[in-house]
Amino acid sequence: MTRYASTLKTTIDRAECHVELDWFLEGSVLRGTVNSGATQCRTRFIIDSPESEEDVLRIVRLAKQGCFAERMVQAAIPLVSSYVINGEERHVSLESEDHSG
Repeated sequence: MTRYASTLKTTIDRAECHVELDWFLEGSVLRGTVNSGATQCRTRFIIDSPESEEDVLRIVRLAKQGCFAERMVQAAIPLVSSYVINGEERHVSLESEDHSG
């Protein structure tokens, strides 16, 4: 947020952001049905500034629009993972693979 304020030649004396997430974990490891995620993310900003409320709200909007973390929470993006087992790289998929033969 202070980066955006600086670009706009405005002053933010203090900017704090508190983040809360509601996580869940369900299913069974033994049955292979584990599922996890979050149902909500809440942010609370505490800002001290000598600027007008209108100017501060403009900076807040711009900072939120440019926040990578907020954008990742708001929009699903592809997650590509890999791991190495005994020196051989493998790709990870959340889809169950049948290796029964």
